Amino acid sequence: MPFKNFDVRKEVLAGLIGYLTTMYIIVVNGSILNEAGLPLESGMMATILASFVGTLCMGVIGRLPLILIPGMGINALFAYSIVEGSGLSFEEGLAVVLVASVLFLITAFTKIGIILKEAIPDSLKHAISVGLGFFLILIGLEKSGLVVSGSNTIIAIGDFSSPTVIASLLTLFLAIFLFIKNVPANFLLTMILGTVIAYFLGIISPKNGTSMSLNIGELIHLPAFSAVDSLSFWLAVFPLVMILVFENMGLLHGQLHMLKRDESYSKAYQLTAFSTLTCAFIGTSPTVSAAENAAVIASKGKTGLTAVTASILFLLTIFVIPYITVIPATAISPILIIVGVIMVQNIKEIPLNDLSEALPAFLIIAMIPFTYSIADGMAFGFIAYPIVKIAIGKQKELTMSLVIISALFILDFAMKVIGI
Repeated sequence: MPFKNFDVRKEVLAGLIGYLTTMYIIVVNGSILNEAGLPLESGMMATILASFVGTLCMGVIGRLPLILIPGMGINALFAYSIVEGSGLSFEEGLAVVLVASVLFLITAFTKIGIILKEAIPDSLKHAISVGLGFFLILIGLEKSGLVVSGSNTIIAIGDFSSPTVIASLLTLFLAIFLFIKNVPANFLLTMILGTVIAYFLGIISPKNGTSMSLNIGELIHLPAFSAVDSLSFWLAVFPLVMILVFENMGLLHGQLHMLKRDESYSKAYQLTAFSTLTCAFIGTSPTVSAAENAAVIASKGKTGLTAVTASILFLLTIFVIPYITVIPATAISPILIIVGVIMVQNIKEIPLNDLSEALPAFLIIAMIPFTYSIADGMAFGFIAYPIVKIAIGKQKELTMSLVIISALFILDFAMKVIGI
């Protein structure tokens, strides 16, 4: 069905639109991977290859017009919580990605995914998304220079006379305008115009770009399992699996319903899980089905040719890496802020009138950005949830899986106290 009676021109055009609306991830994800210790050029290359492989598989095997790219929020979890927060090396972080991807793959081929989905309360699932959103907003504000470490306070407003802050503000207002007006490829335009603004304010020059000097050794990353015997390793695996399962379930259900291809859900879910597995060896945080696929579907993309077109364009981007490395943080940070705001909208799904659900959820939301750790932030909510339920006599609402997860988080905190 997918390759019969279709318009090649419309499919290719939809693939082009999909690429233009998602190519911002090459720079943004490359920048975040750079924070985790990977050279910027290597991070961009890894992002390109992961997007190429995942999207190509979705087009050729799944015959679906869906683009797979490293997920926003997940990349922050990888860089700032799994690598920096847990004290793991980049390669040990990739081992976490590999183990989480294998578990994700198992959920795709068994009923474990459904069991896992039912074990975690919806309020905590939504709280994780909201907490990730606030975390991205904080990172964006920090990268832009709009907030800094204060001398008398933890956080203070940045120096508004600084060219960096001025460029960030101008780019942020421009990004908000383009996004609210729903201008096609608004994130890409934000990066381009933000780079122009930075150039005229003297923040960058054309010489800031780099030459293409990657060798094949820099494209192969082997996960290191030297930390696999530590509890912190497995507590890093847990939030990654949770987010991969819940985020992809939601994205794929919605996108396939728009396509009127609900019967393709299992195959799409399995291919998405396989794509995350390849990321552990390519050297990036896991891919997800891009939220921008809504624009692809609206552009009449219906078949795998759309995804194949986008995947080829991703691969060709390799040749412009020396030019896009010139894009400064002031042009990237507004995108992090807007994506964070989008994720924060999930707060409306939390039952605020039920404190037994809202209180643990808000602990997650607050503690993720305040501890600068997604795993630690989640721990507060997952520990509080059974305590609150038991306190009001609603222990029957607790699942054994949730109690075990809470106990593991308590054990992790206890081990930190005694210095293990």
